[in-house]
Amino acid sequence: MSQKTMVAVTRRLPPACEARLAASYEVRLGDDARVYTPEVLAAHAAGAAAVIVTPSEAVNAAAIAALPASIKVISTNSVGFEHIDLAAARARGFRVGNTPDVLTEATADVALLLMLAATRRASEGDRMVREDKWTGLRPTLFLGIQVTGRKLGIVGMGRIGAAFAKRAQACGMTVLYHNRKRVADEAGATYVARLEDLLAQSDVLSLHCPLSPETKGLLNVARIAQLPDGAVVINTARGGLIEDDALIAALQSGKLYAAGLDVYAGEPNIDARYRTLKNVFLLPHVGSGTIETRTAMGMLAIDNLEAVLEGREPPHALV
Repeated sequence: MSQKTMVAVTRRLPPACEARLAASYEVRLGDDARVYTPEVLAAHAAGAAAVIVTPSEAVNAAAIAALPASIKVISTNSVGFEHIDLAAARARGFRVGNTPDVLTEATADVALLLMLAATRRASEGDRMVREDKWTGLRPTLFLGIQVTGRKLGIVGMGRIGAAFAKRAQACGMTVLYHNRKRVADEAGATYVARLEDLLAQSDVLSLHCPLSPETKGLLNVARIAQLPDGAVVINTARGGLIEDDALIAALQSGKLYAAGLDVYAGEPNIDARYRTLKNVFLLPHVGSGTIETRTAMGMLAIDNLEAVLEGREPPHALV
């Protein structure tokens, strides 16, 4: 009986994905609590022909240099690939693939959740009930703001931005968007060519653009100042789009009414000041966190590595 090809996985996957891997490969599953330094990742991948990683692993030049020569493909269980040094992978002849187009609806749902939770002070209410401090209905208890009739500004009108726009319109919001170019199907949203003009009109600002050298720190002191007083900021894209000092200062001063965040710079080691603010609703990067979506992502990650190991072109190749 021939020996199965080894596949190393840094984190646990949904059961259906692990079962699919186990049917065809020898699988070395990882530890969700482990920190994968370059040395740890290399040891975990020893003897493997493929490795499935997540954004929790910094697959930088040092990590790629340490990987064993047996590796043929790095498959990331994510759409984003900022955590992988693609040039270093290319130099070593490793193929790299990601998992696009399957997390649109789940992430748009979380953007809606963040917006409603932030505007309706959900974290404060939840805490009061859990701590048994609720003494009954009062007309002024935790008054929030309604989104109906307000303007939503979307930065980045890709699939997720468009899906969130539809949800916001169902809530009675007027949707504006800024994008590198006007999209063909605006779905009732209004294109705003200049970011500054979008900011000035956005009662709620939601970020859906990719992180790049051009967009890093996009929401800074100057741009927050251009938002209306009492605006709300939502981020389900990438933490690096926001300058933490600027956002925190605006939340503390009351310039911003609230924020809803699912992603952070340096996550999971977020700026500790966020935990002290009552007017920010925090989630632990769960935008794609449904059984259906995470299973679909895992299956795409397997599709990529399986194609490479069988001598085919991976369906979602980055390198």
